[in-house]
Amino acid sequence: MTTEIQIYTALLADIKKRIRHGQLKVAQSVNTELIEMYWDIGHMIHERQQQQGWGAGIIPKLAKDIVNELPEIKGFSERNLKRMLRFYREYATPLCPDRQANDSHVLMTVDVKVPQPVAQLPWGHNILLIERVKDRGERFWYAEQVITQGWSRDFLTQMIKGNTYARQGAAVSNFKKRLPESQSDLAQQSLKDPYIFDFLTLTEPFKERELETELLKHLEKFLLELGGGFAFVGRQYRIEVSDKDFYIDLLFYHLGLRAFVVIDLKRGEFKPEYAGKMNFYCSVVDDKLRHPTDEPTIGLILCQTKDRVLAEYALRGIQKPIGVSDYELTRALPDNLKSSLPSIEDLEEELSSDIEAISNTEKKGK
Repeated sequence: MTTEIQIYTALLADIKKRIRHGQLKVAQSVNTELIEMYWDIGHMIHERQQQQGWGAGIIPKLAKDIVNELPEIKGFSERNLKRMLRFYREYATPLCPDRQANDSHVLMTVDVKVPQPVAQLPWGHNILLIERVKDRGERFWYAEQVITQGWSRDFLTQMIKGNTYARQGAAVSNFKKRLPESQSDLAQQSLKDPYIFDFLTLTEPFKERELETELLKHLEKFLLELGGGFAFVGRQYRIEVSDKDFYIDLLFYHLGLRAFVVIDLKRGEFKPEYAGKMNFYCSVVDDKLRHPTDEPTIGLILCQTKDRVLAEYALRGIQKPIGVSDYELTRALPDNLKSSLPSIEDLEEELSSDIEAISNTEKKGK
């Protein structure tokens, strides 16, 4: 029988839930209004500059006068006004190749609204995307990830540094032939190539089991690198077939795909026989673990290197949906930075020169 205390407790819980929901809606509403206001201010400054021929000097004057006229209002410094102007100019032109999408001097003759999904982002996220990501389509992709996965600004910074956009959906797979179209597209976008495990302290040579152990020690970072939706099920997951035991390196369940994901870790380069082994694992998981409402189990083979053509041939006759990706233990340096660093040969030559110079100095001293 339900007591008065239980009824009151349930009522309190419902009210708290409603308050939190209301606070979230208010916060979202306030943020949307703020972004629209910044957009409109950027639009007004842009329009006046075009019509009156004003240069950048108008912005410091505006910032000073706003402070004088509205001393209680914050957020309208010279720097932030410049950001509002740039925010408007970055998105005011159409996203199509035959229009000057990056021309900040195009005067719009139609009423342009803040594009989705950047309208839903906090101001700090928007500024970060504008300053760090040049391509507008790429920005929209990151914006959608922020909205759907709740990325903080710091985490968004990490994802941009890790070039997540370029790595997403780049794995070799047979998904288009082995999954329905709606499922295959989502599965492809759920995998990366390469995966970056720079949070590990492994050094060559290492064993596959050591890699597996280290990844599980840093499970949170591993899950973040895998991407949204992955839930850890088990390590060295035992499956029995014909009274024989087999062990899956890592078993996950993907909440978005509604499917198990089998991960096989390999040192060195990809070999065609890995695909057959993964096909076997996926078949067993489908028979023994998959719920009738689940989608087909997906396999992911992670190797240090792969020949894409070889991997494509290996997957061609495989019946189960499987992807093949590389993994890296250190993040590759950008080409421009890489080219500016001395090679080992350069360092050895410089060191030899220094030793020779020291030796000659000592001889002269004697």
